[in-house]
Amino acid sequence: MNSASRRTDSCVWCGRQVAESGIGRRRRYCRQSCRQRAYEQRNQVKGTSIPPDAVVLTPAEASAMVDRVFQVRCAAEDVATAVAEGATATEVESLCAELVKIAREAECFR
Repeated sequence: MNSASRRTDSCVWCGRQVAESGIGRRRRYCRQSCRQRAYEQRNQVKGTSIPPDAVVLTPAEASAMVDRVFQVRCAAEDVATAVAEGATATEVESLCAELVKIAREAECFR
């Protein structure tokens, strides 16, 4: 099996990392509760003009997502500034690790 087929995926509902099952189809949800929430949403949009695969967020969820994207941009700017100012490799490495951490958190949209 090649490395591309063994990659980890994100939960379709919440964006968290989904554990690899090893056999059969890839899992789409990280937990049963995420699977249930996705089912409930699909049923709520039946008969409406909202596409069944649309992501519907509450205003609070949308605001939190905007905040997380802003944090990612700020962390990326910190890395760029550090590089431009000649920061040491250790400092840049630390900033990059923080950027990756924040970006992973931003993937979770629910």
